[in-house]
Amino acid sequence: MTRRGNLFIVSAPSGAGKSSLINALLQDQPADMQVSVSHTTRAPRPGEENGVHYHFVSKDEFKTLIDQNAFFEWAEVFDNFYGTSRLTIEQTLDRGIDVFLDIDWQGARQVKAVMPESIGIFILPPSRKELERRLNSRGQDSETIIARRMADAVDEMSHYDEYDYLIVNNDFDTALNEFSTIVKANRLHLAGQRITHNDMLDDLLAD
Repeated sequence: MTRRGNLFIVSAPSGAGKSSLINALLQDQPADMQVSVSHTTRAPRPGEENGVHYHFVSKDEFKTLIDQNAFFEWAEVFDNFYGTSRLTIEQTLDRGIDVFLDIDWQGARQVKAVMPESIGIFILPPSRKELERRLNSRGQDSETIIARRMADAVDEMSHYDEYDYLIVNNDFDTALNEFSTIVKANRLHLAGQRITHNDMLDDLLAD
């Protein structure tokens, strides 16, 4: 019997390295791990594919899905909607695939309310100075935008204690190893192992 997959909620302030860690963990694209593909009403950007990067839908379609209670969590950001499909996540977990949700603390609260067994991982930078350096090193944003991102980051970081695990991304390889360890440890949890090895356990404990 196949174990049910784990739902990992991964949150962090912009610049902490969350996406890089998730991508590094899944770089070999193992069949039993995947990142959740969200629904959004924003237009596709160059190179983005429907169903790969996002499920692109109209605002009317998105609002219909809200009315149908189709989302684990959803939010409106800069006049566009983003949401995580409840049915897609459930079907993926039932196939024994671990799913990673890359969402903020508000989305994490919504998911935890619906699925308390989901596993929350929060990623922090080692300092504010390092976080600001990383944001500046991108060379994409003005000082005003970076100042806003820093303020948003402080607000995001204040919710770290609502999660199950905390990773400080000072050294990337160390943080990646810690991230991988959390995933592996939860795969070995008794409830899942009991399902996976049910026949073996019955044989071992037979009279």
